Amino acid sequence: MAPAGLDLLARGDADGFAAQHRLLQDAVLEEGGARHSVKRNSYESPLARLQARGLVDAMQFAAGEKLRRDYTLGQLAPRMGVDWSAPVVSGGRGPGREHVSDIALAARQRFNRALAAVGPGLSDLLFDVCCHLAALEQAEDARGWSRRSGRVVLKIALDRLAVHYGFDVVRDKGAIRAWNAEEAS
Repeated sequence: MAPAGLDLLARGDADGFAAQHRLLQDAVLEEGGARHSVKRNSYESPLARLQARGLVDAMQFAAGEKLRRDYTLGQLAPRMGVDWSAPVVSGGRGPGREHVSDIALAARQRFNRALAAVGPGLSDLLFDVCCHLAALEQAEDARGWSRRSGRVVLKIALDRLAVHYGFDVVRDKGAIRAWNAEEAS
């Protein structure tokens, strides 16, 4: 632990120590037609940390968050326990047909279309960073990439995702001013 963290803990300011690792923001949640004001830790998302450091722009962040939202709404995350919400059905054993709401089904379809539009290779990185919330360094290590190379690939993947979602992606393309020294003068 860093000396500053030890100082915070020694003063009994454990909340101050934890506060340096989170960015709490106000958000509005809509549930069943009702709106609720909640606090959200934006630093739980690797994409939010990259945006806070200026490594991902607002359009790329919005595209990544939209993919994550569809992943969550589509109930695509692996279950870590027993699902007690399923109705009890008498009869046969084994897994029955799961009921998937129309909202979850639509989210799954949007999610699958988005990953297909981005393409193989890029979609894998988006899945790890946006959905599984893996740090970019972890994704680079898992693929055997050199450090900071994942940042460039992630930006390309997020740009393609933003185009798929219909976001207005405008990049400043630097024009080649001179091909060689003779043309430069």
